[in-house]
Amino acid sequence: MPNAVVHSLHVHPVKSVAGCAPDEAVVEPWGLAGDRRWALVDERGRVVTQRERPTLALASAEPLSGGAVRLRVPGREPLTVAVPDPGAVGTVPVQIFEDKIEAVPAAPDAHAWFSAHLGTRTQLVHLDDPAVRRPIDPRYALPGETVSLADGYPLLVTTLASLDALNSLVAQGDHADEGPLPMNRFRPNVVVDGTMPWAEDDWTLIRIGEVVLRAVKPSGRCVVTTTDQRTARRGKEPLRTLARHHRIGNRLVFGQNLVPEGTGTIRVGDPVEVLGQRLSH
Repeated sequence: MPNAVVHSLHVHPVKSVAGCAPDEAVVEPWGLAGDRRWALVDERGRVVTQRERPTLALASAEPLSGGAVRLRVPGREPLTVAVPDPGAVGTVPVQIFEDKIEAVPAAPDAHAWFSAHLGTRTQLVHLDDPAVRRPIDPRYALPGETVSLADGYPLLVTTLASLDALNSLVAQGDHADEGPLPMNRFRPNVVVDGTMPWAEDDWTLIRIGEVVLRAVKPSGRCVVTTTDQRTARRGKEPLRTLARHHRIGNRLVFGQNLVPEGTGTIRVGDPVEVLGQRLSH
């Protein structure tokens, strides 16, 4: 894969909320520094995402020093939220898919801000210690490997070539008016340029700049990808086209989940080297 490079990097401080695209990011064992360390939960402690509340797409979170975030949404005053002190406020139980973990509730004004935006009572919580709180699915991880509040894995990589190929297929389908789709539908951490379409499906080990990462599982896609991140409106694509043209087993896939084998800084423009790949499907 000659000349493959990092096209862009993406950090989403609050799960299911828009984030930022820095020129460089630190890879920690559980993901990019600051990525998905915050999430919303409902009254039963279940994590709330765009799956249930597509209007989360309209909110954004800017990372600040020390892990704080500045929240914005059209029509509301921005709010700065400090990292809560678990020693002072304790933790609350959180259910994130199949995982039950502990997280630290933010200040009440953060709960009120998001509850007003969503029209339902929610709490904003912070993952205080990602080194111990949430192990990765042991089928795809080594003992002791953990993840933030991402869906399941520390990083997600996608490629421009695969997006171009997908958009070409969308243009030929029943919902061509929905395309072309932007990359933000897939909420990746790393976007790579200079590959063949769908090459990432077969990666098993890559190096980005100075950091080696295991590619453990192609990313199965859900209804969030059908949500326009500018308007929160939902359509049929890309799930309709992925179902017809890009399945692996019974999963509709786009992108590859990564687990770091080390830490370091990665940057836009860094070379991406494939160190291992499986035989083509």
